[in-house]
Parts: sequence; structure tokens; C-alpha cells
Amino acid sequence: MNKFCMHCGAALNENARFCNKCGTPIAPTQPTQATPPVEPPTMKYQTPPGVTDQPRYGAPPPQMPYQAPHQVPYQPQIGQSDLKGNVAAMLTYPLLFVTGILFLVLAPYNKDRFIRFHAYQSIFFTVALFILNIALGIASIVLPWFLENMLYGGLRLLGLAGIVWLMYEAYQGKSTKLPVVGDWAEQQARK
Repeated sequence: MNKFCMHCGAALNENARFCNKCGTPIAPTQPTQATPPVEPPTMKYQTPPGVTDQPRYGAPPPQMPYQAPHQVPYQPQIGQSDLKGNVAAMLTYPLLFVTGILFLVLAPYNKDRFIRFHAYQSIFFTVALFILNIALGIASIVLPWFLENMLYGGLRLLGLAGIVWLMYEAYQGKSTKLPVVGDWAEQQARK
């Protein structure tokens, strides 16, 4: 013999005192039906999953199905208030490796491959100039003073002209690579 809840129409056990679905108390004198189960009545308003009108006694809380977060592919767009890509790439050069590192750390710019390339090239160009300066200092032990001054002047001119030229190329939107340093920068920018 099956019993049904008068409130929600759910099937009940013989000895149930409360409805397992809606929690309505079952009257002890409720008649049992000998006929096959009848479809539960349809309700005009259906509550969303996980929301109940009455507390459910003894029943576990409803489980919501897992929904994966919406994945959006990366689009290298910089906000309107931020610098444009070519201006940010140009600004990686003026203070040598300092601005290169700065643009590798700042959030919207470190995601843009063009800006990362110029930032790494700025850092590697500065390191190359520093190494050449040390090598020239070691070679100055045997060089006459006038040749030493000419070489130091040439190195400073090379550094300044190189930075100005790289800034101009970056502003034009070009990824101009220096001979060795540019290849290293391109490899790092791809990571």
C-alpha cells in the first residue's frame, strides 16, 4: 500500500510521519490507497533547485551541479587609459634595464609580446654595453690614454645612438632585432 503526501504528492513509506520531500507532517489517520500510484499534481509555481518553501527534516541539503567557469582566451588589449603598445615599447629603452624590468613587471604590459620583446632587448642591450665597458676597462691597462678615451667615447656614442634608434623603431611599431641580443629577447618574449 502506497501513501502520498497531500501537499506535494511525493510517495511515502508506510510508517512515515513527515514527507521526505517537503517536510509536511503526515496525519496518522491518512487513508492508504490500494490503486496504482497516481501522477503527482503539477504546481503552478515551481521553485528553483536548492530553494524550498518549507524546511526539509532529515534530508541532506540539495547539491547544485558544478559549472565550469567561463574561459575567455587572452586578447592582448590594453585599456584606453593605458599607454598604446608602441609607446610602451618605446619607453622600455630610456633608462636602460630599469624601464625594461619595469615594463616586464607591470600588469597590462607584461602580457603583450611586442612590449615584452622590447623590454628584454633593452635589458640585454644594457648588459652587453656593461660587459663591453668592463672589457674596455681591462684592455685600458695596455692601451695608451688617447686610444682609451676614443674607445670609451665610441662606446658611449654607440650606446646613446643605439638607444635612440631602438626607441624610434619601437615607436614605429617595428620589432627590429639587434644581432645577438635580439634573438635572445625574442626567445624570452615567446615564453
